[in-house]
Amino acid sequence: MDMMSMVTSILSAQAGNTQNQIATSLLKSNADSEKSTVLTLLGAAQQNSSLANVGAGVGGNLNVTA
Repeated sequence: MDMMSMVTSILSAQAGNTQNQIATSLLKSNADSEKSTVLTLLGAAQQNSSLANVGAGVGGNLNVTA
């Protein structure tokens, strides 16, 4: 193997490593975003279930024109 092809292969390996690091970072970011979405939805579900103990018609209508 001549010197130039060895240098090229080393640079290619480093570029591949950089791409893997970026991909891993993006996957972690996406996973964190999905986790946040799930926790938000679970929190919303818990808030809605708290209306089970109130009287009929409470929280049913909301006047948003005011």
